[in-house]
Amino acid sequence: MPGLLRGIARTAVIAGTATAVSNRVSRRQAGRWARQEPEEQYVDEPAEAEPEPDPTSKKLDQLRQLGELKAQGLLDATEFEVEKAKILNP
Repeated sequence: MPGLLRGIARTAVIAGTATAVSNRVSRRQAGRWARQEPEEQYVDEPAEAEPEPDPTSKKLDQLRQLGELKAQGLLDATEFEVEKAKILNP
């Protein structure tokens, strides 16, 4: 029985010492980090929105794409005219 108590006491001393050392290391490291100045402070700035393209250039792009579809044979003349009217007269 004395050997068992001696083993338990030894384990308790080792665990206590390890905990004390670990806590001290953590405090020292926290102190070092607190003394360091941050290299840069990042501030979330709202991203600048890209300007909306003017309606005329947007319509021209749509018409150009529509013309390419017709040239490729994906649209017939009637479909082309219907879609063109939708773009020009929203």
